[in-house]
Amino acid sequence: MKPLIIGIAGGTGSGKTTLTNSLLKRFNGQVGVIYHDNYYKRNDHLTYDERTELNYDAPTAFDNDLLVTHLKALIGGQTIETPVYDFTDHNRSEETMIVQPQKIIILEGILIFVEEEIRKLCDIKIFVDTDADVRILRRLRRDVIERGRSIESVESQYLATVKPMHELHVEPSKRHADMIIPEGANLVALDMLFHRVNGQIHGWADK
Repeated sequence: MKPLIIGIAGGTGSGKTTLTNSLLKRFNGQVGVIYHDNYYKRNDHLTYDERTELNYDAPTAFDNDLLVTHLKALIGGQTIETPVYDFTDHNRSEETMIVQPQKIIILEGILIFVEEEIRKLCDIKIFVDTDADVRILRRLRRDVIERGRSIESVESQYLATVKPMHELHVEPSKRHADMIIPEGANLVALDMLFHRVNGQIHGWADK
């Protein structure tokens, strides 16, 4: 049976991971997850300081060809090894992460609906829509606590690339979504999503 590919997009700090975790909990043992962030291009040829200056919020920052190859492999029933990105080093690590074929594959990332080839592989496209002030506070907390960044560096990156790239690429990509979920944890929207996923899985199983 072909897996159900669910794309979850939205701005930084919008609640994409909260929604992903809700699906993981609801469909325990039937879900594999791919994070678009792990597909940032490798930049071994640059120094650390040079890597910190790159625009990581532009579509060109990602190795989308590899991502599409991996998605098609999962659809074909093959196990893949996704890259693992090291946010403290601003580069891919030497590690990889095994993702096995499952009934449901979640693809999570801010820019996944910008690329037409990726969109076409998604059976359900969800955009998590959250106010900018909430998103920046969540990003600040995450980057400082989890990724060891300074407040000044987070502020500088947000103003230089995150905000303008959100307005240029992320927000317009919302028009491609099948569902728009406010805040990432809207209970009514979650119930509708769970019902749709259940129906599609059972419908395919009956064929």
